[in-house]
Amino acid sequence: MAWEIVRGDETSLAFRYPVVVSSTFGLLHGFGFAAVLRDIGLPQIELPTALLFFNVGVEIGQLLFVTALIAGFLFLRPVFTRVLRSADHKDAHWSALTTPASYIIGSVASYWMIERVSNFWA
Repeated sequence: MAWEIVRGDETSLAFRYPVVVSSTFGLLHGFGFAAVLRDIGLPQIELPTALLFFNVGVEIGQLLFVTALIAGFLFLRPVFTRVLRSADHKDAHWSALTTPASYIIGSVASYWMIERVSNFWA
């Protein structure tokens, strides 16, 4: 998703439907988690409850994180606007902020993916 934001290709599926693409990956992640729970011996009857509470916890965590980001952005918005306008821009260009943020988020996500995939061969 970070790459799609940076690319800005409005014809791509991920750019047009980011919630669908993100939700699909989240669902796949949930299936992987369910397989791990089954492998560690969780009784089949308790699997739906464990997955439900895991997903609720993840969603609450994500909402808190996004809320903190939005609060920080709103708090710093006057500073961002002043900096962007002072850089010879007539209007504030938010892509000057979203592009570096996308690269940072994409780099962290790539690191986590490589770390987790490398554990399969360790």
